[in-house]
Amino acid sequence: MSHTLGIRQAQKQKTRQAFLDAALTLLEEQSLSSLGLREVTRAVGVAPTAFYRHFRSTADLGVALVDEALGSLHPMVRTTVATPGAERITRAVRLIADHVAAHPAHVRFIARERHGGVQPVRKAIRDQLARFAEEVKTELAKDPEAEGWNDDDLLMLAHLYVDQMLITASLFLETLENENPESPEPSETERERVARIATRQMRLISLGRQHWLD
Repeated sequence: MSHTLGIRQAQKQKTRQAFLDAALTLLEEQSLSSLGLREVTRAVGVAPTAFYRHFRSTADLGVALVDEALGSLHPMVRTTVATPGAERITRAVRLIADHVAAHPAHVRFIARERHGGVQPVRKAIRDQLARFAEEVKTELAKDPEAEGWNDDDLLMLAHLYVDQMLITASLFLETLENENPESPEPSETERERVARIATRQMRLISLGRQHWLD
């Protein structure tokens, strides 16, 4: 009996993932607010009624995509911010570049829906980013430079870093989208330019931090 239940659960999870994958592909060309339920079920190859065994609505599907896109990044971000000294910024920029290259559809979805027309999805993204900021704040508080800082200012600084990471991800995404179709590899020079700008911008934030209590 338990074996049968295990098979059913695995099949249910497989179908749920198929919905997420299909929606992510469809959302490369449109926003979530314009995505139709039948469009998703047709892409998966199931009846529309099957959708409701996994999600309450397309908004619910969008929230699940937010969790898939951002939820697994928390340990990676914490580890990166815990890196001491100047290497922290270098590692962060490299992490963002690698993540965008590996998951462009997820990055595009978050960038588009962060200010999109589906309120539950906007809230889910906002909540995830708030979690990132709290985690970054926790690591920043361990730095010697944090002496004398209050929690509000540390959280403000953490949000600056998180916002800059999002901007950097968008810039790396643009390098992928603007690449020449006849040249599958993105321009190394363009990637380097984005990495250089992102590194300088984060260093500017760090420099401001050093003088905040002056």
